[in-house]
Amino acid sequence: MSDRHFDAQALVRASLGMGGNALAWTDGPHGARLLLAPDVTVGADVPAVLALGAFDGFHLGHRALMEAALADARARGVRCLAIMFDPDPDELFLGDDAPRQLLSCENRARLIASAGVDGVIMLRFDHALAALEPTAFVERVLCQVAKPASIHVGSNFRFGARGAGDCACLRACGAHAGFEVVAHELVERGGKPVSSTRIRAVLAEPAGLAEANDLLGRCHFLSGVVEHGRGEGTSFGFPTANVRFPGRSCMPAQGVYGGYVTIGDAAWPAAINVGAPPTFSGPDELFCEANLIGFAGDVYGAKVAVTFVEWLRASRPFGSTEELERVVLGNIDWVRTNLGDGRVEVALDN
Repeated sequence: MSDRHFDAQALVRASLGMGGNALAWTDGPHGARLLLAPDVTVGADVPAVLALGAFDGFHLGHRALMEAALADARARGVRCLAIMFDPDPDELFLGDDAPRQLLSCENRARLIASAGVDGVIMLRFDHALAALEPTAFVERVLCQVAKPASIHVGSNFRFGARGAGDCACLRACGAHAGFEVVAHELVERGGKPVSSTRIRAVLAEPAGLAEANDLLGRCHFLSGVVEHGRGEGTSFGFPTANVRFPGRSCMPAQGVYGGYVTIGDAAWPAAINVGAPPTFSGPDELFCEANLIGFAGDVYGAKVAVTFVEWLRASRPFGSTEELERVVLGNIDWVRTNLGDGRVEVALDN
C-alpha cells in the first residue's frame, strides 16, 4: 500500500459505515428497534420496498442486494427499508456453536444505513418470532412493518418456523398480499460465491485479511472496549490501547496488522497485535494491543473500533528484548509511512 493517493479519512468512514443518511434510533413495537431518517414512518399503510436478511458483514453480495432494492424503491417512488434480526437467528438456535460475528447487530445496521436506505428495522428475534409459520411471519410481521411493494432476498433465503419458508413460499405469500419477490443469486468473486461463511474462513488464515477485505468491499473492523494490559507498548514511545472484544467477534488470525483505532470523532494509525497475551495469562484471541501513532491521553474504558487494513507479519517469539523492539519499531514505521502519523478526523456529518 502506498500513501501517495491514500485517503485515510475516506477508508475509515467507509469501513465503519459513517456518513450517508442521517438516521436515528427509536423503539418500535414488540421489542423492535428502528433506525429511521427524520421524515420516515413505518406501518401497515406505508408503501415500501423491503430488503430482508441477516446481513452479517454487509459484504459485496449484501451491498448488491441493497443497491437493487434502493433502485427498485426509487423507481416505484416508495421508501426502502432493510429488515434484520437481533440477535442473529443462529445465536438463538446454536448458542455457543453459532458462527462468529463479522459485525455486531448495531454495526450491521449502521453500515446498511450508510448505503442510503430510508430505514433499518431490527426485529427482536426470540422463540415466539421463530415459531411463526412462514405465512404468519409475512402477515403478522412483514406486512405490519410496511405495505410491501416488493421484497428483496438472497436466493437461499429461509424463514418461518423450522426454516420452512423459501423464495417460492414468499412468492406465494406475495401473490396473495400483492407484493413482488426479487430473489438475488449470490455474487461471485474469484469464481466462488461471496458469503459470510467464506469471509470468516478467510479471516482465520494467516495473511487472509486482504482477501477478506476484498470480499467485504471495505476493511474489516470490530468494536471493543479498552482495558488495562501489559503496558509494554509504552516502552517503545507509543501509547498502547489494549482492546477486549465481545465473545462472538470474528477476529482475524493472530499476528500483527496495520490499521486504525477510532476513538470518538478521530481515528489513529496503529500497529495492531491480535492475540496479545494480557497480564499473567496465555494468548487471548479476543484481545489486541494497538500502538497508537500520534495519540496522547487516557482511553481506559473507552469504546473503540479497530479497523484492520493490512497484514504485516505472523506472531513469533523473539530471542531478545532488542530483537523484539527492532521488529515492533519496524512495524510502527510501516504504519507511519503508509497509513499516517497522527489524528484522522472521521466524524464529519454523522
